[in-house]
Amino acid sequence: MPLLTRMVGVPLWVDIRPGAAAQLASLLADRRISAAGDVAIVVGPGQGEAIAAQLAGTFPRASVMRAQTGTVDAAQTLATNLRSGFYDAVVGIGGGRLLDTVKWAATHTGLPMIAVATNLAHDGIASPVASLEHRGRKGSFGVQVPLAVVVDLDLVRRAPPRMLRSGIGDVVSNLTALTDWELAAQVRGEPMDGMAAAFARTAALAILRHEGSIEDDSFLGALAEGLVLSGLAMSVAGSSRPCSGGEHEIVHAVTHLFPEIGNHGELAALGTVFAASLQDDQRCFRDIVACLRRHDLPTAPAHVGLSDQQFLEAVLYAPATRPDRYTILEHLALSETDIAAAIAALPARVEAATGTSGP
Repeated sequence: MPLLTRMVGVPLWVDIRPGAAAQLASLLADRRISAAGDVAIVVGPGQGEAIAAQLAGTFPRASVMRAQTGTVDAAQTLATNLRSGFYDAVVGIGGGRLLDTVKWAATHTGLPMIAVATNLAHDGIASPVASLEHRGRKGSFGVQVPLAVVVDLDLVRRAPPRMLRSGIGDVVSNLTALTDWELAAQVRGEPMDGMAAAFARTAALAILRHEGSIEDDSFLGALAEGLVLSGLAMSVAGSSRPCSGGEHEIVHAVTHLFPEIGNHGELAALGTVFAASLQDDQRCFRDIVACLRRHDLPTAPAHVGLSDQQFLEAVLYAPATRPDRYTILEHLALSETDIAAAIAALPARVEAATGTSGP
């Protein structure tokens, strides 16, 4: 009998609005996740600890844990701490590094995880992937999708503007990632999931065509929804494929070779501009550049503190970061001379597309 439907892991609840965090206790009780509030609340540096203190009155039986973030070792330590108690669920409150750490620990302890995002820096909020450092290198680890996702726009507004803009770069990068996926389907016969592609494309276009800014709640809501949709796209696809192509290979290469440079979303913006220039879809390139420039995101290596030579080294190294992934970088197999020429031509192409030369 043919398979007529499929099961996809998605959050049980997504709440994106001002004041959403104040309703967290009701969410846990109403959804029968934890009626008595026997949860572990995990916080990292930044807003998380202050928010946990505000919630203390509604979670008298909760245990607050302060965690290191961003590495497999930190996630393993957190998992050990979670095993030392008896909890209905674990609530992660913080940014992307904290949420990735908690997702990994929750997965390895069998606990449902609720993600409370305090910024919108990248698309890991609702994704089945945790990006963590291990033995000196950044890796992507498969994890369970959060059971619930809460984005309180009142909290998000307190995040540094740079972190909010970072999320824009990560969502818009879906466009070049999807073009790479289509290329892999055409050239290598790689299966392409239409539903995952639809989620990822919808997320990117919503931001590309939105006229607002990070000062507007309507735009922040759209950005949060875009990041959640990107996570769902990855969940449907079973990998990061719909949101990660050649542009993210460049991100991972820069992070490995020059770890002090930029943040994920800024590098994603830069990688997207370069990948789009290689894909040679003039309309898409123009629209991407216009969006990134509108939000003061990088469109040239110098905007993130990279020299052209450093960026060249990163592009050369990029395919090695995802050996199994076929993107425009693998397809063109550019020589060092070709890459240098493409980098040298990039500022003029950006200027021609928007009439401006940089942030």
